[in-house]
Amino acid sequence: MDGNGRWAAQHNLPRNKGHEAAAESVTDILEVCVTEAEIKILTLFAFSSENWKRPESEVSKLMQLFLHFLHKETATLHKHHIRFTTIGDIEKLPQDLQELIKEVTTSTAQDKQPPSLILQIAVNYGGKWDITQAIKKITKKLQNKELTQEDINEETISNHLSTHPLADVDLLIRTSGEQRISNFMLWQTAYAEIYFTNTLFPDFNKTEFQKSLEWFQNRKRRYGNI
Repeated sequence: MDGNGRWAAQHNLPRNKGHEAAAESVTDILEVCVTEAEIKILTLFAFSSENWKRPESEVSKLMQLFLHFLHKETATLHKHHIRFTTIGDIEKLPQDLQELIKEVTTSTAQDKQPPSLILQIAVNYGGKWDITQAIKKITKKLQNKELTQEDINEETISNHLSTHPLADVDLLIRTSGEQRISNFMLWQTAYAEIYFTNTLFPDFNKTEFQKSLEWFQNRKRRYGNI
């Protein structure tokens, strides 16, 4: 979800207006996922663990926007049987946002219908943090003799990442012309196809999203094979 600030600058608007426009793009993407594409998991990198370095006023507005988005979209999540979850250290978020995240996570998980989509928001998240917290969990289990050295393999690590039990990433979309993954799901993107686009996220509408899906469908995924 990159390019919000640049979009705002191009339109002579304050940065928070770029974040607000980005929320509209999220709505478009959700609609495509639920009504047109056979997508079962969508992860949005909303706020990285490095984003705390931004001006306090911008961080505050981002948190308010996230709170507003959840209040506004909760009914839509239930209507379309979308299961909501987050990854990242949410304990550092404002208390009212933490409580709403937990409330929406619980309520959508209680839906008796199978989820049409799992919407996973990465907030206060970093790929290095994710691997570190997995190692800490594994180390504690080793100390408590719940695991042995022989038990530790790639699957063990995967099972202790914050994304477990969801599948690894198939398609990673990077907007705004940047060509790096910026500490996002370092383990889970090992075999992901990476789609780079110059489009700023607030302009990443249904057409742009569908274009990325068509690109992915034409990729031949080899996983190391010929």
